[in-house]
Amino acid sequence: MKTMNRRRFILNSLGASLALPALPSLLASAVGGNSAVQTAKGAGAGARRFVAVGNLLGYQVKQLFPETTGSAYEQTTLLKPLWDVRKHLTVYRGLDHGIKGGHFAVHSFLSGVLNSEAQNRPGGNVTIDQFIADEIGFQTRFPSLTVGSEGGIHGGCQIAWTKSGVRVPPITGPAELFDRLFVGDSGERQDRRNQENRLQASILDTVLEDANRLSKRVNREDKEKLDEYFTSIRDVEKRLELRQRWANLPKPPPPFERPENKNKVQDLPMLYELIALALQTDSTRIATLEIGGDFLPQDLGIDKSYHGLSHHGNDEAAIKHLITLETYQIEQFGKFLARLAKMEDGERTLLDSTAVLFGSGIGDANSHKNSDLPILLAGGGYRHGEFKKVPSSGPNKVPLCNLFVDIAQRMGVEANSFGTSTGRSV
Repeated sequence: MKTMNRRRFILNSLGASLALPALPSLLASAVGGNSAVQTAKGAGAGARRFVAVGNLLGYQVKQLFPETTGSAYEQTTLLKPLWDVRKHLTVYRGLDHGIKGGHFAVHSFLSGVLNSEAQNRPGGNVTIDQFIADEIGFQTRFPSLTVGSEGGIHGGCQIAWTKSGVRVPPITGPAELFDRLFVGDSGERQDRRNQENRLQASILDTVLEDANRLSKRVNREDKEKLDEYFTSIRDVEKRLELRQRWANLPKPPPPFERPENKNKVQDLPMLYELIALALQTDSTRIATLEIGGDFLPQDLGIDKSYHGLSHHGNDEAAIKHLITLETYQIEQFGKFLARLAKMEDGERTLLDSTAVLFGSGIGDANSHKNSDLPILLAGGGYRHGEFKKVPSSGPNKVPLCNLFVDIAQRMGVEANSFGTSTGRSV
């Protein structure tokens, strides 16, 4: 048992626990301490990419959505910063997940599923970025990059979740993201990492042998549990293989000096720039960025709380402050799209190769509504330049997860459903 615990501890460094499941059909052999468990011993030019940008507190949809559908839609207050790149994006209205919970449902933005209701679902509340990364993430050094903050209201960054229901911890600032992308390990650290990889591979082989041996002695019900266990082992094997593959390959040379972390407002342009460089260098093909409650109004000259402002009660002064905050955020998003549109990616631009989703899991923070979400989609080879209003209720309602299915399929993932999808049409 001590040996198994040591293996489990070491394998936890790969982000997984591989403790053998309890197997009732072997309980009889456990009498007297003879349990079987106790005795067990730049590539990438033209590749499809995906970026999702989320806001924890939503946007003022009255100042975002136009009235006129189609390509002749009018300029609104919050679409003004995107007007020069509107041919590269589509504005959607009516897409959501059909759930409730206010701030406590924001984490469902990229999954369509509440964490509290995910226990009996095969994929849990996995978000679309991690769902895609599980399938194609092995192709790059980083299967995905999650960028956000650990501070702020309701627990910090909640945009990315694994299929086991674990929140993906974010890279919190431009300095840390720069280090992840461009700063290599020292020779000593590299040697230590290679040694760890060899040890973990050896332990994984032994764990697999243990499980294979047990599979010959269990009944059908326990065989199903072991099949799930083998799936976990394969996930860890893929993760270990990825780590070994990139261990001795140098990272891209840094394009500029290491940036300093300033504050969430001033850091936002640099975070976007580093994500663009991560895509361009093919360090990853999947990234998320969440703007949280610690995006401080004070850094834009507003002496108020962001969360407090979001519950504006239709106060004109509070809404005006929110428009200032949101306009700045959308301006930086527009500059990100323009930057991707200027980056070459084989015979097309990086924006043509990258589907960029922008929005929030909350439609109206003031009333705690999770319906009628603000959703924009840019790039990715889609036909753009329109405002699309889809049925938001009734038998023809279109779930936001339909869009996620389409994005996944365009990324090369064979998926006919995701979350609460009813297809892939939007």
